[in-house]
Amino acid sequence: MTHASPVTAATLARAKRDGHKMAWLTAWDASSAALAEAGGVDVLLVGDSLGMTCLGFDSTIPVTLEQMIHHTAAVVRGRRRAWVVCDLPFGSYQVSPGQAFETAARVLRETGCDAVKLEGGQPMADTIRFLAERGIAVVAHVGLQPQSVKRLGGYGRRGRDEAERESILRDARAVAEASAVAVVLENIPAGLAAAITRELDIPTVGIGAGPDCDAQVLVWHDLLGLSERNPPFAPAYANLRATITDAINRWSADVKNGRFPPGGD
Repeated sequence: MTHASPVTAATLARAKRDGHKMAWLTAWDASSAALAEAGGVDVLLVGDSLGMTCLGFDSTIPVTLEQMIHHTAAVVRGRRRAWVVCDLPFGSYQVSPGQAFETAARVLRETGCDAVKLEGGQPMADTIRFLAERGIAVVAHVGLQPQSVKRLGGYGRRGRDEAERESILRDARAVAEASAVAVVLENIPAGLAAAITRELDIPTVGIGAGPDCDAQVLVWHDLLGLSERNPPFAPAYANLRATITDAINRWSADVKNGRFPPGGD
């Protein structure tokens, strides 16, 4: 689905109503934003996954608000029509709705992005409602929540048993009722994601959640084959890690053997 005009929250709602799938992709700077748009991406998510893909952390937890603002502002400068969503980092919104509003307001002011994303279902419903009532577009995130990896003990699939599936369903209902504009469903059974997608009026965005979500999102590095190892639900569409390494190897060999730069005036 392509759009001549800028993508907005209304575009997402209309796409769900009309049955049009939308493509979301993470981005972290102006060049990745521009390339993603050229490839037909509708929504650019500045995910706190940049902590692992770009900043060298072993989880999303160390990522700071200042880092998220820095990268989101760069993505906004590189986009033309895509909707830009900024992850609120760990510790910047969980204390209270007031803390979340101050954080989100700063992100919107300093980056020019369109929405913020926060993790959590039922426990964060009041915060989502508080932000929405004050004019902030909020994308929710349920299922596997990477900021809770220390409590969860890993990045494994959520919703393996009936009790956990029911909890995720209640989470999705709660964020929709709180006026989230969309909800990311991460690493949950496809059947559960399909049921949530059918029930909710807001768009669902799947990552490892099967084919029936209203949109799909992937991490830039996983999609392009830059990651050392991809999650099982994220097949690479290229092998840029090998391509880049080969190019650098050939160039460095030419430098060391005196073949670069070429001779002449």
